[in-house]
Amino acid sequence: MIHLLSVPVRDPRHTAQVFLELFGGGVVTPFGPYENSFITWSGDQLGTALEFYPVGTEMYPPTTPEQAQFRHNASATGHTATHAAISVELEVDHVMAIAEREGWRALVLPRGGFDVIEFWIDNTVMLELLTPTMAADHLALAPRIAHVR
Repeated sequence: MIHLLSVPVRDPRHTAQVFLELFGGGVVTPFGPYENSFITWSGDQLGTALEFYPVGTEMYPPTTPEQAQFRHNASATGHTATHAAISVELEVDHVMAIAEREGWRALVLPRGGFDVIEFWIDNTVMLELLTPTMAADHLALAPRIAHVR
């Protein structure tokens, strides 16, 4: 299971507040390791959280035994292949209305036995959002996939 995911976005505070709406509660707070970064806590039983960093933030390992370090890459586009599937308690129409309000691409697509909503933050970072029905379909399929060799 994934408890935390960090995402590069144009406006970290605003995006965190949008995800607060998608999560249906929780809290948004500044996130200390890097300036203008925010974290959204869903308030679910798994402690799911999303960190939002300004586009161009890079995390890298230092040469000394310290925690990850941060720097800014001014030429970064914000596009990334990294993505995650995240369950939300909202139905498709509500998620689509949020995406439309934000001007972000969102569409329902099949993923081999279950559907997801491709939800494009800033039209650069894609997250797969699963409504309760989509999540149930995914969970019903998961045990069969785990046993494929």
